[in-house]
Amino acid sequence: MRRITFDLDVLRTFVTGVDMGSFAKAADKLGRSTSAVSAQLKKLEEQLGMPVLRKEGRGMVTTPAGESLLGYARRLLELNDEAATAVRGAELAGSVRLGIQQDFGEQMLTEVLGRFSRVHPQVRIEARVARNVELMEQLNSGRLDLALAWDGGAGSPHCVDVGRLAMRWIGPADAARLALPGAGQDALPLVMMDAPCIMRSAATAALDRSGIAWRIAFTSPGLSSVWAAVSAGLGITVRTAAGLPPSLRVLDAPRLPPLPDVGLRLHRAAAELNAPAQRLHDIVLQALQPLVSIG
Repeated sequence: MRRITFDLDVLRTFVTGVDMGSFAKAADKLGRSTSAVSAQLKKLEEQLGMPVLRKEGRGMVTTPAGESLLGYARRLLELNDEAATAVRGAELAGSVRLGIQQDFGEQMLTEVLGRFSRVHPQVRIEARVARNVELMEQLNSGRLDLALAWDGGAGSPHCVDVGRLAMRWIGPADAARLALPGAGQDALPLVMMDAPCIMRSAATAALDRSGIAWRIAFTSPGLSSVWAAVSAGLGITVRTAAGLPPSLRVLDAPRLPPLPDVGLRLHRAAAELNAPAQRLHDIVLQALQPLVSIG
């Protein structure tokens, strides 16, 4: 079998185009012409001997081969970037305090902070998983350097709009555990975070507009308890698909009303961060790109 040696520059173009949903946007972001990007993608397909993209409507989507390659490409680029950062920033030291919204706590803490610690072992990280209100309070009082939070309408002087995620109706993975009431039947049972909560407000407002009766069957200040209650069949909830446990699933129920998107922001305590905080800021943004619709 012919050995293939991938060009990381080509893989970066491929991944960026897929993540942004547009190779024209990818060309602009990477500082290349659209013809140069097309040539790179053609080279990639010639190396593989099969297409990695196909037309769908006015855009391009990955083929099964392209979807398989995408995962490996992300890993190769991550390792490449990690190696480059380790060499350039081997002497980086200090501390950084990061706050993360509960939806991203498990995945972000294990992947991003683990990656950061491997590259910068001399940097001390203090991480806190909390709800929006607490994160913003700690950021504004100087107890956090960075805070990843949902856009609840209250911004901060120094923040980046990461992107938007679709809110979804969430139920147990085992459909037999929950029977949704039909038209004219009992009120829809909801499992929600304690108020104030952006997702809770969006859910009840959508149901009210649609004339669907609802009741709060379970409430908790912690997301893990919400996940457990939904998994047990006590009701359904509204979150994004980010960090969704395998015991839950996005519901496809025609009677449930559509939900809005929610913005995600990365807040900074100051316009200029120290070197460790700036590096972690950049890594968090990079890790979030596949999850959100940028722009």
